[in-house]
Amino acid sequence: MHPLRKNRPLRRIVLASAATVSGLVMLLSLKPHTPATIVAAPAPAQASAPAASGGSDAAGGSPGGATDGSTGTRTVTGDSVQTRWGPVQVRITVGGGRITEVTAVAYPTDNPRDQEINSYALPALRREALTAQSAEIDSVSGATYTSDGYRRSLQSALDRARG
Repeated sequence: MHPLRKNRPLRRIVLASAATVSGLVMLLSLKPHTPATIVAAPAPAQASAPAASGGSDAAGGSPGGATDGSTGTRTVTGDSVQTRWGPVQVRITVGGGRITEVTAVAYPTDNPRDQEINSYALPALRREALTAQSAEIDSVSGATYTSDGYRRSLQSALDRARG
Protein backbone atom coordinates (compact mmCIF):
# COMPACT_ATOMS: atom_id res chain seq x y z
CA MET A 1 0.00 0.00 0.00
CA HIS A 2 1.20 3.50 -0.84
CA PRO A 3 2.55 5.45 2.19
CA LEU A 4 0.21 8.42 1.64
CA ARG A 5 -2.89 6.22 1.46
CA LYS A 6 -2.47 4.91 4.97
CA ASN A 7 -4.65 6.31 7.65
CA ARG A 8 -1.96 8.65 8.94
CA PRO A 9 -2.96 12.29 8.32
CA LEU A 10 0.07 13.64 10.18
CA ARG A 11 2.39 12.10 7.60
CA ARG A 12 0.45 13.75 4.78
CA ILE A 13 0.55 17.10 6.57
CA VAL A 14 4.32 16.87 7.08
CA LEU A 15 4.95 15.89 3.44
CA ALA A 16 2.63 18.62 2.10
CA SER A 17 4.32 21.21 4.34
CA ALA A 18 7.78 20.09 3.24
CA ALA A 19 6.76 20.35 -0.42
CA THR A 20 5.31 23.83 0.12
CA VAL A 21 8.42 25.05 1.92
CA SER A 22 10.64 23.58 -0.82
CA GLY A 23 8.59 25.35 -3.49
CA LEU A 24 8.80 28.66 -1.67
CA VAL A 25 12.56 28.34 -1.20
CA MET A 26 13.00 27.66 -4.93
CA LEU A 27 10.76 30.59 -5.83
CA LEU A 28 12.57 33.00 -3.53
CA SER A 29 15.97 31.88 -4.78
CA LEU A 30 15.28 33.30 -8.25
CA LYS A 31 17.49 36.27 -9.00
CA PRO A 32 15.69 39.63 -9.22
CA HIS A 33 15.88 41.90 -12.24
CA THR A 34 19.24 43.67 -12.33
CA PRO A 35 19.36 47.45 -12.73
CA ALA A 36 19.71 48.62 -16.32
CA THR A 37 22.56 50.66 -17.68
CA ILE A 38 22.10 53.82 -19.70
CA VAL A 39 22.58 53.31 -23.42
CA ALA A 40 22.76 56.44 -25.49
CA ALA A 41 22.23 56.47 -29.23
CA PRO A 42 24.62 58.52 -31.34
CA ALA A 43 23.54 62.08 -32.01
CA PRO A 44 21.93 62.64 -35.41
CA ALA A 45 24.09 64.46 -37.96
CA GLN A 46 23.19 68.09 -38.56
CA ALA A 47 22.03 68.93 -42.09
CA SER A 48 23.83 72.29 -42.23
CA ALA A 49 26.55 74.19 -40.44
CA PRO A 50 26.01 74.43 -36.68
CA ALA A 51 27.52 77.93 -36.67
CA ALA A 52 24.15 79.29 -37.81
CA SER A 53 22.78 78.80 -34.32
CA GLY A 54 25.05 81.49 -33.00
CA GLY A 55 26.44 79.13 -30.36
CA SER A 56 23.45 79.64 -28.07
CA ASP A 57 21.30 76.94 -26.63
CA ALA A 58 17.94 76.64 -28.36
CA ALA A 59 16.15 75.50 -25.25
CA GLY A 60 16.44 78.85 -23.52
CA GLY A 61 19.50 77.95 -21.49
CA SER A 62 18.37 74.39 -20.76
CA PRO A 63 20.80 71.61 -21.55
CA GLY A 64 20.05 69.32 -24.46
CA GLY A 65 18.84 71.75 -27.13
CA ALA A 66 20.26 72.76 -30.53
CA THR A 67 18.96 74.87 -33.38
CA ASP A 68 19.65 74.59 -37.07
CA GLY A 69 19.33 78.23 -38.12
CA SER A 70 18.98 77.55 -41.85
CA THR A 71 15.90 75.34 -41.59
CA GLY A 72 14.45 76.56 -38.30
CA THR A 73 14.44 73.11 -36.73
CA ARG A 74 15.22 72.61 -33.09
CA THR A 75 16.47 69.42 -31.44
CA VAL A 76 15.78 69.07 -27.73
CA THR A 77 16.55 66.24 -25.33
CA GLY A 78 14.13 65.60 -22.48
CA ASP A 79 14.92 64.67 -18.91
CA SER A 80 16.18 61.20 -18.15
CA VAL A 81 13.30 59.57 -16.26
CA GLN A 82 14.18 56.74 -13.90
CA THR A 83 11.69 53.87 -14.17
CA ARG A 84 11.50 50.59 -12.31
CA TRP A 85 13.59 48.84 -14.99
CA GLY A 86 15.94 51.69 -15.89
CA PRO A 87 16.14 55.21 -17.30
CA VAL A 88 14.16 56.40 -20.31
CA GLN A 89 15.13 59.55 -22.22
CA VAL A 90 13.69 61.05 -25.42
CA ARG A 91 15.08 63.51 -27.98
CA ILE A 92 12.70 65.42 -30.24
CA THR A 93 13.14 67.53 -33.34
CA VAL A 94 10.67 70.37 -33.80
CA GLY A 95 10.26 72.22 -37.08
CA GLY A 96 7.55 74.60 -38.17
CA GLY A 97 5.81 74.29 -34.80
CA ARG A 98 5.42 70.50 -35.21
CA ILE A 99 7.24 67.49 -33.83
CA THR A 100 9.07 66.05 -36.84
CA GLU A 101 11.13 63.35 -35.12
CA VAL A 102 11.14 61.52 -31.80
CA THR A 103 14.05 59.30 -30.78
CA ALA A 104 14.53 57.30 -27.60
CA VAL A 105 18.15 57.93 -26.64
CA ALA A 106 18.13 55.94 -23.40
CA TYR A 107 15.99 52.98 -22.42
CA PRO A 108 16.40 49.69 -20.53
CA THR A 109 18.40 47.11 -22.50
CA ASP A 110 19.92 45.11 -19.69
CA ASN A 111 18.37 41.75 -20.51
CA PRO A 112 16.63 40.00 -23.40
CA ARG A 113 13.18 40.71 -21.97
CA ASP A 114 13.87 44.47 -21.90
CA GLN A 115 15.09 44.28 -25.48
CA GLU A 116 12.00 42.35 -26.56
CA ILE A 117 9.60 44.78 -24.90
CA ASN A 118 11.37 47.87 -26.25
CA SER A 119 11.59 46.44 -29.78
CA TYR A 120 7.82 46.82 -30.11
CA ALA A 121 7.09 49.51 -27.51
CA LEU A 122 9.45 52.26 -28.68
CA PRO A 123 8.25 52.34 -32.32
CA ALA A 124 4.64 52.35 -31.13
CA LEU A 125 5.33 55.21 -28.69
CA ARG A 126 7.15 57.15 -31.43
CA ARG A 127 4.16 56.77 -33.80
CA GLU A 128 1.78 57.88 -31.05
CA ALA A 129 3.87 60.97 -30.25
CA LEU A 130 4.17 62.00 -33.90
CA THR A 131 0.44 61.51 -34.43
CA ALA A 132 -0.66 63.26 -31.22
CA GLN A 133 1.94 66.06 -31.50
CA SER A 134 2.02 66.06 -27.70
CA ALA A 135 2.93 63.91 -24.72
CA GLU A 136 -0.69 62.83 -24.30
CA ILE A 137 -0.14 59.36 -25.72
CA ASP A 138 -1.46 55.93 -24.83
CA SER A 139 0.65 53.40 -22.94
CA VAL A 140 1.80 50.30 -24.76
CA SER A 141 0.40 47.13 -23.25
CA GLY A 142 3.18 45.18 -21.55
CA ALA A 143 5.47 48.23 -21.41
CA THR A 144 3.74 50.37 -18.81
CA TYR A 145 6.89 51.59 -17.06
CA THR A 146 8.67 52.38 -20.32
CA SER A 147 5.56 54.15 -21.62
CA ASP A 148 5.33 56.30 -18.50
CA GLY A 149 9.02 57.23 -18.64
CA TYR A 150 8.76 57.96 -22.36
CA ARG A 151 5.73 60.21 -21.82
CA ARG A 152 7.40 62.15 -18.98
CA SER A 153 10.67 62.62 -20.89
CA LEU A 154 8.73 63.67 -24.00
CA GLN A 155 6.80 66.26 -21.97
CA SER A 156 10.03 67.72 -20.55
CA ALA A 157 11.49 67.94 -24.08
CA LEU A 158 8.34 69.71 -25.32
CA ASP A 159 8.49 72.12 -22.38
CA ARG A 160 12.11 72.97 -23.23
CA ALA A 161 11.33 73.38 -26.92
CA ARG A 162 8.52 75.84 -26.15
CA GLY A 163 10.46 77.69 -23.46
